[in-house]
Amino acid sequence: MYFDDLKIGMMVDIAPAIIEKEKMMAFALDYDHIPLHTDEEYAKTTTFGKLIAPGVMSFMSVWAKYLEVDFFGEELLAGKSTKIEWLKPVFADDVLTGKATITNLVKRNAKNGLVEVTIEAYNQDGVLVLTDVTEAIVKCRIR
Repeated sequence: MYFDDLKIGMMVDIAPAIIEKEKMMAFALDYDHIPLHTDEEYAKTTTFGKLIAPGVMSFMSVWAKYLEVDFFGEELLAGKSTKIEWLKPVFADDVLTGKATITNLVKRNAKNGLVEVTIEAYNQDGVLVLTDVTEAIVKCRIR
């Protein structure tokens, strides 16, 4: 979808992402090897009471489902930035769903514009666990 066709407030639902324990542990061992993510005995002693998923893994699980929506299609030129906020812990076997909303549009020049997309992800209990604000550069229609 071209920049010119987008409107603030446009929204898409994001399909469920299941946080599988095996994938969670493998990700943590490769990219976020701290006891809160990798040591079940240690995790029992924390305020969470059990292992929590690495935040980036939680986000990427939702992001992968968002990409299936393909908001921009071939008109996407590049990503510019992203800012993730983790609000609540995510645990093994949690099911994350969400929505992506266009929250800002800035035309940069005749060829492209900057699209801000805000993603909200919720667990199976309806609790908001993370938000993300991503900026993408999207083609304008050539006139």
